[in-house]
Amino acid sequence: MATVDFAALTEPHRAELLAYCYRMLGSVHEAEDLVQETMLRAWQARERYDERRASIRTWLYRIATNACLTALAGKARRPLPSGLGAPSTDPGEPLRPAFDVPWLQPFPDARLGDPADQVVRRDSMRLALVAAMQTLPPRQRAVWVLREVLAFSAAEVAGLLDTSVASVNSALQRARAGLSVAALEDVAPSGDPAARRTVEAYVRAFEAADVDALVELLTHDAVLEMPPVPPWYRGRDDYAAFIRRVFAMRGVGWRMVPTGANGQPAAAAYAPDPAGGHRLHTLQVFTVAGERITRTVVFQDPAVFAAFDLPTAV
Repeated sequence: MATVDFAALTEPHRAELLAYCYRMLGSVHEAEDLVQETMLRAWQARERYDERRASIRTWLYRIATNACLTALAGKARRPLPSGLGAPSTDPGEPLRPAFDVPWLQPFPDARLGDPADQVVRRDSMRLALVAAMQTLPPRQRAVWVLREVLAFSAAEVAGLLDTSVASVNSALQRARAGLSVAALEDVAPSGDPAARRTVEAYVRAFEAADVDALVELLTHDAVLEMPPVPPWYRGRDDYAAFIRRVFAMRGVGWRMVPTGANGQPAAAAYAPDPAGGHRLHTLQVFTVAGERITRTVVFQDPAVFAAFDLPTAV
């Protein structure tokens, strides 16, 4: 296979392979490395590729799946704070980061390609769903994504994993049972007009330090979590108390810049800088349902900022 032919055949699949590897590992940077590894392995094996046995897409997914399963061997899952224990009842407790935990990372919507392209289903990238997938054994995780999201047949998945159709069907059944109902619930995508209005109102309230207005946009059991800090909060009262604490510590007059993550509305939050201007503080990802925010996940990881190409100051 010539170099030009190889690139023309494989590059159109890069975005969907990146999304697949991200779902498997929960890390944008690890997913990028595995896609590069997949392309390298494919290049090295290009002369052995037989289009009569499998499409180029199926062949690439076989390589990517094996790379993911190898990378996941012996690794701890990537959680969100809410996946590690009960919510905190003290919004004033010390915020000590747990850097030893391999936290789940968000995925930039800009890396998903054309929103009209249904190959990368944005609803399958939701943070809560990806977090739930991390609790499944790696092979179950692969079967669930390949069957439920990417619509490979049971026979095709059996070929990808060198196993039987019966084993694939059994793994899919166990994976379905292992995913929580909450993880599979429908939520508003980032482009939904009602969700956009809700988040825009939240942004205005946050920039005005109007906690009362902000709280009115939350469900009563709204969740706030902030990896790499393990404590997380449930309910309007604790959510509001924590936000008031943030303004007391960092001052008021924040700037929020809209973006998108995991097919959900998001915003980069810039805190006022005593020296002037605003400095990047966090990336906030919102889950919206019924025109109310049900969950906010706040990331304060330089690696996340880099993945989203966020400016350090505005």
